[in-house]
Amino acid sequence: MIDIKLLRDNPKSIEDASAAKKIKVNSTHILQIDHSYRDLLIEVQTLREKRNILSKAASTPNPTERAKAIEEGSKLKDDLEKKEHALASLKEELDMLLLAIPNPIKPDVIIGRDESENKVISTFKKPTKFTFVPKDHLELGEALDIIDVKQAALVSGARFNYLKNEGALLEGALRQLAFDTLINEGFIPIIPPVLIKKEVMEGLGYTAMGEAENIFSLDQDGLYLVGTSEQSVVPIHMNEVLKKEELPKRYVSYSTCFRREAGSYGKDTKGILRVHQFNKVEMVSFVEEGDDDREHEYMLGLEEKFFQMLDIPYQVLSICSGDLGFNAARKYDLEAWIPSQERYREVTSVSTVTDFQSRRLNMRYQDGEQRKYLNVLNGTAFSMNRPIIAILENYQQEDGSVIIPEVLRKYIGKDKIVAKK
Repeated sequence: MIDIKLLRDNPKSIEDASAAKKIKVNSTHILQIDHSYRDLLIEVQTLREKRNILSKAASTPNPTERAKAIEEGSKLKDDLEKKEHALASLKEELDMLLLAIPNPIKPDVIIGRDESENKVISTFKKPTKFTFVPKDHLELGEALDIIDVKQAALVSGARFNYLKNEGALLEGALRQLAFDTLINEGFIPIIPPVLIKKEVMEGLGYTAMGEAENIFSLDQDGLYLVGTSEQSVVPIHMNEVLKKEELPKRYVSYSTCFRREAGSYGKDTKGILRVHQFNKVEMVSFVEEGDDDREHEYMLGLEEKFFQMLDIPYQVLSICSGDLGFNAARKYDLEAWIPSQERYREVTSVSTVTDFQSRRLNMRYQDGEQRKYLNVLNGTAFSMNRPIIAILENYQQEDGSVIIPEVLRKYIGKDKIVAKK
């Protein structure tokens, strides 16, 4: 949740920042609850102090004073219990209202309505051109016997797939490339759980804007299946206090992710672009307060490095306010060129959530005498299906074969994917 001091000091800025994400915040009502809570808190603290005084007086050897203290203490106890109950109710209401306020956007974020107002800030290479009509990734994948969606549909339903032969090897190569590169950068490798408690998902802020409809849940067990790897990596320091000397603390994770893709019926249904299950290499970074801007650029640089290593054309977008999620203060998307669609498609993103998730999950670090909230960032290295799509389509040959990017050949042991005889 946001620091309530921000709301007290400048309620309009919070209202405006929320409106930029298309969320209405009634700061007047929240501050009224906050005022009532603080007033009642003072009353409760005063009564508790008085109770302690009467408790000492009740042990006096003077029977008259002792009886008087016990009588007053009994009356005070009833009053204190009522006020403590009211205080707890106010605190619960206040917390619910604060939890519904999105993370304010960074000052440099574009104010815009939706994805149509995102801004291209950089590009790499020109779109791939062919002397023949390029095939799409599914046609290539089926002909090369590396992607199977038909059998997966029989087994699991729509929007699932098998990666086979060199398709499976491509995923393994991408994973290892990412791990080798990021471990060399000081990232800690981790394989996280793929199920997390509902209260943790809510604390991360992934269910506040209707996103819960896209998350697979196990209601009987009170668990969610992660929709993106950072959902189980970020809480690794929940209720912990790190040392300042440990920062930045960076993780690279590999896990399976699950998404319902609610509301996307008829959209990108062909192939393996938008699926219910996929594997992902994710970067998560914990930094000092105020260091997130620098870390954000660093992580974006790593995402660009990966696609430059693959030598795939891409563009980077700065995401406008109306297209930002509930918890992101700023986000960049990297979109790779997909020849069959003659357009760029998102393959990675990187976000700073500032101290938003740390406040909600109580993740701090010791800075001298102070305990401060960590700034948290997350970014995709590879969301496996999508770079595979980009590789197949950009490296396809007229005969239907696909050249393997040079950087991946040492992991796969070959330089070309050809149809099986």
